[in-house]
Amino acid sequence: MGPLKWWTLARESRGEPGPAGRLPAPGSSPSAWDGNRCYREPVPAIPTRPPLRPTPLVLGLWLAAFASACSTSHAAQAAEKAPHGAASPAGDTRLSVLKALKTELARSQEKLRLPEEPGPYFIRYLVRDYHEIDLAARFGALIEDSQQTARHASVEVRVGDYKFDNTADDGAAHGFDMDDFDRYDPPIVAPLGGDLEAIRGALWLQTDAQYKRALSSLHKKRGKRVTEVVEDETLPSFSKEPPTRQIDPRLVPTLNRATWATRLESASQRFKRDPKIFDATVKLNVSHQVRTVVTTEGTELVNERLIYGLHLSATTRADDGLLISHGKSYYGAQESELPDEATLLLATGALVEEVAALRRAPMLDPYNGPAILLPEAAGVFFHEALGHRLEGERQNSNSEGATFKGQVGKPILPTFISVFDDPTLGKVGPVSLNGHYDFDDEGVASRPVTLVEDGILRDYLKSRTPVKDSLHANGHGRAEGTADPIGRMANTIVRSKKQLPYPALKQLLLEEIKRQGKDFGLIIADITGGQTNTTTYDFQAFKGMPRIVYRVDAATGKETLVRGVEFVGTPIGSLNRIVAAGNEAGVFNGYCGAESGFVPVSTVAPALLISEIELQRSRRALERAPILPPPWAMPEAKQR
Repeated sequence: MGPLKWWTLARESRGEPGPAGRLPAPGSSPSAWDGNRCYREPVPAIPTRPPLRPTPLVLGLWLAAFASACSTSHAAQAAEKAPHGAASPAGDTRLSVLKALKTELARSQEKLRLPEEPGPYFIRYLVRDYHEIDLAARFGALIEDSQQTARHASVEVRVGDYKFDNTADDGAAHGFDMDDFDRYDPPIVAPLGGDLEAIRGALWLQTDAQYKRALSSLHKKRGKRVTEVVEDETLPSFSKEPPTRQIDPRLVPTLNRATWATRLESASQRFKRDPKIFDATVKLNVSHQVRTVVTTEGTELVNERLIYGLHLSATTRADDGLLISHGKSYYGAQESELPDEATLLLATGALVEEVAALRRAPMLDPYNGPAILLPEAAGVFFHEALGHRLEGERQNSNSEGATFKGQVGKPILPTFISVFDDPTLGKVGPVSLNGHYDFDDEGVASRPVTLVEDGILRDYLKSRTPVKDSLHANGHGRAEGTADPIGRMANTIVRSKKQLPYPALKQLLLEEIKRQGKDFGLIIADITGGQTNTTTYDFQAFKGMPRIVYRVDAATGKETLVRGVEFVGTPIGSLNRIVAAGNEAGVFNGYCGAESGFVPVSTVAPALLISEIELQRSRRALERAPILPPPWAMPEAKQR
C-alpha cells in the first residue's frame, strides 16, 4: 500500500507545532509526512530543502475573518498599470536578477544539448527572494525577534514537444525513479545581491542537471509506452499559453519593531490571568517575497507579495486530561489591517475566557445528525470535501481516486450551490485575501474560474498540465519555493441561491432536529483545520477539526459549549446533504499545503445547514496538568 495523501486546513502559529508537530519542509522524504494537514497559520516561509521528488501529496489551508462583496482586478489590467521595464528605479537589485536570468536563459536555449540528442523545447527560470520578520512574546516577555533573508532558484527543463515530453503522465516533472535518491542535486540556494555571474552560476548548474534528467525521463517514458496502457495517452504534455510581462512596484514592509515588541509583551501578559494556561504566545510575522520568472516563450515577470500575520495561541488541559488548544489569527496586506493595541488586548482577554470555557465544557459523544457550519467551518468543509478533488493533476494520476474526473457538465452539488476560484480578487469588503495574485508560478495570468455552476461541474483548477475536456491553463499553477507547480486553490468562493438570515437558518436547524427525532443538533462555530484523502490507497474521506462547537437543544434552542469531537465524512454524500445557506459570508485566510508546498489561500463561504454530519471522538492524549502553579500565580508573586 502506498502512502496516504491528505490535504489540510488549519490555524497554528508560524513555527508552532500543529496537531502532529511542526510540518516538514517541502522536499521531505515520504516517511516525513503522516498525511496532508491544514493549519490556520503558516509553516516557516523559507523552504529549507530542494524541490519535491516523488512524495505523498500534501495539501493544506489556513484562513482568517471577513465580510461579503466582490471587486475584480485582472492581471491584464495590472500589467497596464505597471508596464514592463517601467516600474523600477536605478539600482533596483530586482533588475539585476532579471538580467541574470535572461542572459543565462538565452545561452541555455541556444547551446544546451548533448550530441545526437534534442535540446530543450522549454525552459523556465524562477528565483524567489524572501524577507521574513518574526516577533513573539510569551507571558509578558519577548521570546523571538528575528529577521531572515534568503534567495532560492529553480529550473524547469522540458525535452520533446508540447504534445509529448519528458514529464510523467500524471503531470509530474519526472516519473518515480529509485536512482533519483542517489543522484546529485545542485543547491537551490542562490547568491544574494546583484552579482550577475554568481546568479547565473546557480542557474547554470541546475539547468545542466535538469536537462540531463529530462532526457533520461523522456527515453524511459517512450519505453514504458511500448508495454503500458495510458488511459488518456492522447492528452498533450504541456499547454501552449501566451507569454506575460510585468514588473510590480517595489513593496517595503513598514514595521516599528520596538512598538510591536512592547505591544506583544503587553498582550501576552494577559494570559497570566488564567494560571491553568501553561503555554501561550502572541506572534507577529511579516512575509515579503519577490518572485522573478523568465521562460523561453518570452515571459518576464517580477512580482511581489507582502503578508502580515498576527497569531494568538493558548494551551491548557481539562480536568480529565484532554489537551485544549485555542487561538485567533489576523492577516492583512498592510500593517494597518492588523488589530491596534486596544483591539489586540481585548482579543487576548477574550481568548483567555474562551479557553477557560472550553476547559469547563462537557465532552460530546459521537454524533450523527443535523448541524450548522458557520462561515469559516463551511470554508474548510468545501476546501477539503470539494476543492482538492477539483485540482487538475489529480484527474490524470492513477494513484488518485479522481472523484470528479470526466464529470464536467454533470451535477455534483445541490442545484442552489455554485463554487468559484478567483485569484484576481484582492479584497472582500475591508479584508485582504491571501490567495490574490496576478500571475501564477508558471507565469500564466490569473483569472476567475467557475468550478461549479448551479450544482453542475464546469471546470478544474489547472496548471499547464492539460486535463481531459479542459486542455488549457487557467492561472492556478502554484508552488512553494522550488517545488514543481500544480493546479491549486487560491480564493475559493461559495455562493448559494437559497439564502436565509441566521435566525431563520437556526430555526430550520431546529425543525430538522425534530424531523429526525434527535434530542439536539450542533453549531460548529470555529475550526482548527482539516484533512482529506483523495487517493486510491485508502477510503475517500475528509476530516475537520473544530474547536468551538455548540450543542443546540431541540426543545429550547439553548446552545451549550462542548468539546472533544471532530467531523468526518465522504465527499459526495456530505456535499449533497447541504439544505440551505446563510446570507452573510465569512473569510478564512491562511495557507494550504500540498505536494507543491504551502501556498497562501482564502475561502469565502456562507454558513451552511447540513442535514446529516458525523462527529467522532477526537484524538486525545490524556495527561496530567503541571503539578505546581506557574511562578506568577504564587502568593509571593502577587504581593510584589
